[in-house]
Amino acid sequence: MIYPENCFINRELSWLKFNERILLETKEKDNKLLEKIKFLSITASNLDEFFMVRVASLKDMVDVKYNKKDLSGMTPKMQLDSLYEKTHEFAVKQYSILNRTLLPKLKENGIVIYSHHEEMSEKECKIADEYFDEILFPILTPMAVDKSRPFPLIRNKSLNICVLLKGKDKKNEFATVSVPQVVPRIFELVANDDVKKYILTDQIIERNIKKLFSNYEIVGAYPYRITRNADLSIDEDEASDLLTEIEKQIKKRQWGAVIRLEIEDKADVKILKFLKKELNVEQKAVYNIKGPIDLTFLMKFYDICDNDGLKEKKYIPVRPHMIKDDENIFDRIKMGDILLHHPYESFEPVVRFIDEAAKDPDVLAIKQTLYRVSGNSPIIASLAKAAENGKQVTVLVELKARFDEEHNIQWAKMLEKYGCHVIYGLVGLKTHSKITMVVRREEEGIVRYVHLGTGNYNDATAKLYTDMGLLTCKESVGEDATAAFNMISGYSEPKKWNKLTLAPFWLRKKFVYLINREIKNAKEGKDALIIAKMNSLCDKEIISLLYDASNAGVKIKLIVRGICCLKTNIESVSENIEVYSIVGTFLEHSRIFYFANGGSEEVYLASADWMPRNLDKRVEILFPVEDEKLKNEVKEILDIYLKDTKKAYVLDNDTYSKVDKRGREILSAQDYFKDYYKNLINTKTKEKTKRFIKKTHM
Repeated sequence: MIYPENCFINRELSWLKFNERILLETKEKDNKLLEKIKFLSITASNLDEFFMVRVASLKDMVDVKYNKKDLSGMTPKMQLDSLYEKTHEFAVKQYSILNRTLLPKLKENGIVIYSHHEEMSEKECKIADEYFDEILFPILTPMAVDKSRPFPLIRNKSLNICVLLKGKDKKNEFATVSVPQVVPRIFELVANDDVKKYILTDQIIERNIKKLFSNYEIVGAYPYRITRNADLSIDEDEASDLLTEIEKQIKKRQWGAVIRLEIEDKADVKILKFLKKELNVEQKAVYNIKGPIDLTFLMKFYDICDNDGLKEKKYIPVRPHMIKDDENIFDRIKMGDILLHHPYESFEPVVRFIDEAAKDPDVLAIKQTLYRVSGNSPIIASLAKAAENGKQVTVLVELKARFDEEHNIQWAKMLEKYGCHVIYGLVGLKTHSKITMVVRREEEGIVRYVHLGTGNYNDATAKLYTDMGLLTCKESVGEDATAAFNMISGYSEPKKWNKLTLAPFWLRKKFVYLINREIKNAKEGKDALIIAKMNSLCDKEIISLLYDASNAGVKIKLIVRGICCLKTNIESVSENIEVYSIVGTFLEHSRIFYFANGGSEEVYLASADWMPRNLDKRVEILFPVEDEKLKNEVKEILDIYLKDTKKAYVLDNDTYSKVDKRGREILSAQDYFKDYYKNLINTKTKEKTKRFIKKTHM
């Protein structure tokens, strides 16, 4: 059925609602103070990327007069105008929370962050001035702007100070000073048992700006920051060498069109007019900031602040309950499939899986897809070691992983140097699937061991993101894994798949089939239920099918962390659909799909969300969980998420609010899983663990 535009939420506005849910965590009473600081920093970091990619893309469309409407009926211009309005409102909320709540609360706890240098005492000013003279002054380069010296190129997201000067002739002149990134943004003035005081580097520079322009009168000096269009434009068909082309485009990223200008709210109107002209920025893209510009520094402040009483105790992932520390990983996989739930369970078995394969003389080949990896990746080291040990190592390094392009180019070059066969992905597609295959020679013949995951092969983010993985040596999965790698590395396309389903050719059809099957079952009076957990939902065809399913009587429960373009509680459209969003300490990243199937339940894990890009423009993977015990475990995980009354928001039409707690057990899914897995390895049975958890969460 075709549904009208008012049945859908605009993608970009939905994302802003997600960032607002993160901002609300700064107001949660149960969150410790420095955790609130961290959440505020995350909203700022999120917003930077949103401007660099999504807002920039819309501006490009508007500039070329592209007027096609999105699924909610909004043209690019309508979206852009709305986003500028909403993000201005959002910035006001951010700084209101910082200035009225978080900074005063820090002060109550003996921690002072000065927003402006004028707040410092005489003694503190002396300390700051000495730091300027000894450390900052030799680094800084004041850049005057006049007829012979044009306005310099300002780097994306760099912090700067614009200075309005008057010379001996009393004419207005301008200059800009870049705040150095080679020194910490935040400087500690005073540290003792009772109090700690900090000032930002830009404020120290602003206070001492006269020393950089000794022959001029300083009329005003104000920090500013710009955000540029950072979305890479790559014509893969024309690029003779994709790696070289991406390296070129990365350099251009720093100089894309300016999308946003943030400037101190008290800035002189002459300075603002000057910057708008030089940077070619319209007024609606100017953000007058009442406080420190660029709140991402708060994440570094969180890291250096050693007041553990204001932080949550760091969670240490436990050993996966299905694997013993001393057993051979291949022997254990042969005993049966292994389900992993990160970050509650350690990512170490995945790292060990590849490391043991690199050392094992019976391993002949390792094949792996890499989308994002950590800065000092043990997986990369193991792959290099495997190649040095004479094994056939094939690695697909996705060079087009946004904002990790430079990182991945370095890894690709290093792996090639060690003798790995490196593939850079398919033309026009990003390879987003997470799959590793180890080919091992054993007594009974060749055995293929496979790891499939919902997240990246990044040992660092595996401690912060919730994801799931499956280790198996089933022959049917091994055949599919081989076919998948052959398709990625060559031109072969399998005639059929045993267990795996890949995008962009088959995954959409698979989801359409699974949803239509629930519709058929509902009409026939059979069990019909869909539970799906993902990052984002914005595919029009999938949403329309969910509306069809709702009308047919299928109960639908969705756990969508971020973007959701579906509306609930529309009469005769979505009355049987519930949508929840969970915002917690960990970033909800796992993709889980459950279908009742008339009683013959099916459970799948995937690398893909229900988004057009995942279904049509990426190499993605969907894989079933077939072992009954593991299937029940995944079902229990979904059940706990749906029972969350502490961190869950519920969508009513197009508005989110906290889940109604009345008459319900107070439960945080993430806290539950922390306790559950920690105690699971210390109790003899799951039933004992469940009783323990139930008792501790009453």
